[in-house]
Amino acid sequence: MTDSLIEENEHYLVVVNHEGFYSIWFTERALPPGWTPAGKQGTRQECLDHIEKVWTDMRPLSLVTPG
Repeated sequence: MTDSLIEENEHYLVVVNHEGFYSIWFTERALPPGWTPAGKQGTRQECLDHIEKVWTDMRPLSLVTPG
């Protein structure tokens, strides 16, 4: 099985950290420290498409919000 077929069959979760950075993570694995679910699950491509829509400002939250 090729890597692309494996990726298509995997289910992913969109996650976000305290700085507002987004990533994807395998749904069957425990989340790494500092990351929380962002409310979207699906194929790798569906998750990446979601991140592209919602993550419009790539700056860390600590630079965007005062104090």
